[in-house]
Amino acid sequence: MSDPVRILAIDAGAGTQDIVLYDATQVPENFVKLVLPSQTQVVAARIRAVTARGRPLHLAGFLMGGGASSEAVREHLAAGLPVSAEPAAARTLHNDLDRVRALGIQLTERPPLGAEVIRLGDVDAAALTLALRTFEIEPPAIWAIAVQDHGYDPQHEAHEYRYRFLRELLARTRDVRQLAFLEPPPYLLRMVSVQRQVPGCIVMDTGPAAVLGALCDPVVWRAAQGEGAVVVNVGNMHTFAVALRGTRIYGLFEHHTGGGTAETLAELVGALRAGTLSHAQVVALGGHGAVLTDEYQRAAPFPFVAITGPNRALARPLGWYEAAPFGDMMVTGAYGLVEATLRLLEQERQEPQPSLLPNPTR
Repeated sequence: MSDPVRILAIDAGAGTQDIVLYDATQVPENFVKLVLPSQTQVVAARIRAVTARGRPLHLAGFLMGGGASSEAVREHLAAGLPVSAEPAAARTLHNDLDRVRALGIQLTERPPLGAEVIRLGDVDAAALTLALRTFEIEPPAIWAIAVQDHGYDPQHEAHEYRYRFLRELLARTRDVRQLAFLEPPPYLLRMVSVQRQVPGCIVMDTGPAAVLGALCDPVVWRAAQGEGAVVVNVGNMHTFAVALRGTRIYGLFEHHTGGGTAETLAELVGALRAGTLSHAQVVALGGHGAVLTDEYQRAAPFPFVAITGPNRALARPLGWYEAAPFGDMMVTGAYGLVEATLRLLEQERQEPQPSLLPNPTR
């Protein structure tokens, strides 16, 4: 029999990185948990310190999520200070390196004389390892990391390619427990980059991870197993909503949180619940789009709605249930990542693994 499974699950968001150390010998309430600033926030703070010192900046390391880090680079340039970058790190600003050069950034593997070097990457494995060992906790062999990955195709805009990725994800499987990757498709550049930072790690998109984690809340699980549910993750950057019965996905949509309102959410989620949502409706309201299965309309309605995510307050006026698996909403995505990883291990090892879902069906 194998040793008890231990998994370090890291849900790397735009504002925070939410971390759970799963240990099969412990109850979830006793798992080690951390909610830390995301690496894009950490990198942004380091870049702004270089700007404040008036020094040249050199970006090294890996492609990572943009947001705050990319904004800090642009502020450095706007201050009239030079920026250089290794090509891999430069793709954080844009996958098209010609567009990076057009910003005024010099691409070079070697930092220019006098430049301060800031390393980019979605995961600081060395810092996390040190933090755990400081408290006499040995990091596990299995790491699982969730990021939001638009994918990249030079022939398509990012929002179009994100929609293509979501369609391909649903074509791969309709079981939300089976959306993690041992080997991501090569066009998912951010996931590929994460696996270079942490070799051998399991990767997953943050949207499905949050939805699966919300199902670990018994109230959400009962509703999903009954008449069906819509689970909405209102993240810092994106809102991701899925219509489910059990763990089977019937339809989903994705929108930009910053461009949404309670009224927008009410309209889109209401249509998803009723079985009337269309891709065009989501796009018309500024979202990436909707992916609907051929069973979606017949399976509707999905009466129950659960919300999660750091910006769930946006939907609070609508009176939907606020999911809190094991009493902790902030690590919902990490719990989903653990559950998906356990199902992968079950397939790989061909031996049963525990589940975080309440009374799961196999």
